[in-house]
Amino acid sequence: MIQVRRAEERYRGGEPEAGIESRHAFSFGPHFDPDNLRFGALIACNEERLAAGAGFDEHPHRDTEIVTWVVEGELTHRDSAGHETTVRPGDLQRLSSAGGVRHVERNDGAGPLRFVQMWLAPLEFGGEPAYEVVRGIADGTPYAVPQAGALLHLRRLADGERTAVPDAARAYVHVVRGAVRLGEEHLAAGDAARITDGAGLELRGLAAAECLVWEMGTEPGYG
Repeated sequence: MIQVRRAEERYRGGEPEAGIESRHAFSFGPHFDPDNLRFGALIACNEERLAAGAGFDEHPHRDTEIVTWVVEGELTHRDSAGHETTVRPGDLQRLSSAGGVRHVERNDGAGPLRFVQMWLAPLEFGGEPAYEVVRGIADGTPYAVPQAGALLHLRRLADGERTAVPDAARAYVHVVRGAVRLGEEHLAAGDAARITDGAGLELRGLAAAECLVWEMGTEPGYG
């Protein structure tokens, strides 16, 4: 089964007056929707836009796997475990908040910043926080988040190029830019598809496209 959620259906958040614009794919903060709490391990897929100088002040996280994909600009990350990093387009950042961590996310650059941030529920709670950045991750290289029982695939497609969607109990496709066709569905930037028990599906580029594809199982509690 394929369920498509369009970009315009995302919940609008952030603080526009402070240079922060957010678009949430799932129930988030004041936008509570009991019918849209999660899909598999995925509990958030936020599109964030930060103006130069804008950012999220220090705030806490716990028991969440936070994966960030920078689309444009530079993201400055600082956390209570002593990490301070600049994350650029093509870099993948993961913060495993585990038993608890605090961090700051800012646009310290001169231009606009755009990134996609995805939160996943862990299979087990607690433990020590962990952090890493993968620089210039290659197209098609799976990135494992074992704490959540999930794999992330980056797919960059030229017009007419095709790629398989993982055959999995749960797959989530988020179109970062461009447009693709998934089965009979046309997906544009900001659109997403939630796939349950899919098999033999493929993405076909309709224009130069970039997609983030989550592959997830049916671990207990993921429904």
